Amino acid sequence: MKNRAIDDWQTQTPNANSRLARSRRGETRNLNRKTRTPFLLLWIALLSLPGLTGCGRADPNPALTVSAASSLALAFEELGEMYEAETGTPVVFNFGSTGKLAQQIEQGAPVDLFAAANVADVERLAARGHLLPGTVERFARGRLVLWTRADAPFHPQTLADLLDPAVKRVAIANPEHAPYGIAARQALRTAGVWDAVQPKLVLGENVRQTLQFAETGNVDVAIVALSLSLTTDGDWTLMPETLHDPIEQALAIVADSPRREAARRFTDLLRSSRGQAVLRRYGFTLPAGE
Repeated sequence: MKNRAIDDWQTQTPNANSRLARSRRGETRNLNRKTRTPFLLLWIALLSLPGLTGCGRADPNPALTVSAASSLALAFEELGEMYEAETGTPVVFNFGSTGKLAQQIEQGAPVDLFAAANVADVERLAARGHLLPGTVERFARGRLVLWTRADAPFHPQTLADLLDPAVKRVAIANPEHAPYGIAARQALRTAGVWDAVQPKLVLGENVRQTLQFAETGNVDVAIVALSLSLTTDGDWTLMPETLHDPIEQALAIVADSPRREAARRFTDLLRSSRGQAVLRRYGFTLPAGE
């Protein structure tokens, strides 16, 4: 299993490709006629082999690329190891905020499976034809916690405790594109402390970065996903779900994926009893109605 950023797909440079093309042209000119002829015959023979026509070289076990919300990182990394052990297919994960990942898919990023921390972005992509019809489904529900370092001098138990002068900085994921940030903002508003806490806020690019702000001591408190908090050394307090809308996780296969069957097998693993056990271990529950 590997981890990488899809951003690499957006940063390929034409200059590099141009230099490579010029280099290859130079090599070709240096070939004499005697060397070129058998090489071409060999190349034609290779192209006639099954699986090589139109592609140049075989890739018998291409990786499955999964773009997933940061809140799913620990659970999906474990599921990825299970999937690779059972199928032999490696999994490449791209973790980030749901909104940013959705934007990448809209721009044509090479993704096979999209797993989001909300339903809205998945349904929006599906409506625009970016996701395979009939593959959209909700698979889990996340929870919010108040997180502090174990050595912090003050451990808030409620959102109202964030008004204490001892709390100087509070981190949440950016609610412009991160579902856990949207839920944190909604909870602060429901608790009636949004206006007072807003000057203290530090926004993380995603919920995983938000937790890192607190782990490194750059903020006093972070409102983050339970799924990322269970394996840390910090202190956390579970927030009531009544303070915000349900944080339902949804997924779908990307319409342009050449590895639809591999994506379906990963989805099947996720829905299986073993997959559900992994999700529960990281604090996820089943979505409403299941």
